[in-house]
Amino acid sequence: MRVLTLILVLMFAVPAVFGQESPAATPVAPLSGQILATTPVSESLSQEQIQEMIRRVAEKDRENDKLQRDYTYVERVEEHKLNGKGEVGSTETRTYDVLQIYSDQVRRLTSKDDKPLPAKDAAKEDEKIQKIIDKRKNESEGDREKRLKKEEKEREDDRRFVGEVADAYNFKLAGLQTLDGRETYVIDADPRPGFEAKSREAKILPKFKFRVWIDRAENQWVKLDAQCIDTVSVGLFLARIHKGSRIVIDTVRVNDEVWLPRRVDLRLDAKVALLKNYNLEEDITYANYKKFHSASRIVGMEEVK
Repeated sequence: MRVLTLILVLMFAVPAVFGQESPAATPVAPLSGQILATTPVSESLSQEQIQEMIRRVAEKDRENDKLQRDYTYVERVEEHKLNGKGEVGSTETRTYDVLQIYSDQVRRLTSKDDKPLPAKDAAKEDEKIQKIIDKRKNESEGDREKRLKKEEKEREDDRRFVGEVADAYNFKLAGLQTLDGRETYVIDADPRPGFEAKSREAKILPKFKFRVWIDRAENQWVKLDAQCIDTVSVGLFLARIHKGSRIVIDTVRVNDEVWLPRRVDLRLDAKVALLKNYNLEEDITYANYKKFHSASRIVGMEEVK
C-alpha cells in the first residue's frame, strides 16, 4: 500500500476495508493532544513555512510511490471480529505476497491464521495471478494507451487533492521527537475555518484533523495520525464514516532510498449502504521488502513452479 498524504490514505482505505468480509485489528489509543518525549523547539515555524513543508512532503511521497513499484513485500493483516457490543469474538490473520506485475500491484494470499493455504485454495490464487499476467501480455496498443491515460488522470487528480491539503488546515509546530534515531518535526493540523475546496474530493478535509511527524533531514513524513471529527459520506450510498474513526501509519526507510509503510492501524466506525454497521479494527504490518529489478522477467505461475 502507498499513500500520498495522511488524509488521502484514510479516504481510500475505507472502501478497501468494506470489500473484506470481516472487521479487523489491534485497538489504538485515542488521538491525544499531548506528545510524549517531545523536545521543545527554540525555533518557530510560521503557517506559511509549514504549508510549504507539507507541499514538499507531498512531492517526496509521490517519489516514494514510484519507487515502491520496484519492490515486492509481505503484508500481514490481523482481524478481530467484533460483536454488537464491540467486543472481540474471534481473530483471523491473512498473509499476502505483494507482487509487481507489469507495473500493477497484485496481492497473492499465501496463508490464513499463519498456516499455508490448502492446495485447492493455493491453486486458485495461482490462477488469479496467471490471468493478470496473460491479460497484460496480450494487451493491445489501444488498451494500453487507454490504461496509461486513465492512470495519468488519477495521478493528476491526486496532485490537485494533495495541493489543497496545505491550504485546508491551520498548522502548529508542537515540538521535536526522535523516531528510530531520526529527529522529526511534530506538526498538528486542525481544519481551517472558511476553507473552500476546489475539488470534490477535498470537501472531506474539514472532517478530519491530523498529526504528522516529518523527518527534518529529508522532508519525509515518518508517522501519520488522522482522526475523523465529523460524519463523512463516501459516495452517494456507499458509506458514512462516523466521528472517532482513526488511522495511524508508520513508515520505515528501505535501502537508503525510499520510505515505505511498516504498519497501519485502522479504527473505523461506519455504516455501509446506510444499512449495515461496521465497527472495525485492523492491524496491518509490512515486511521483507525486496527490490524488483528492472531486468527481472515476468513469467507464468507454471514456470515459477
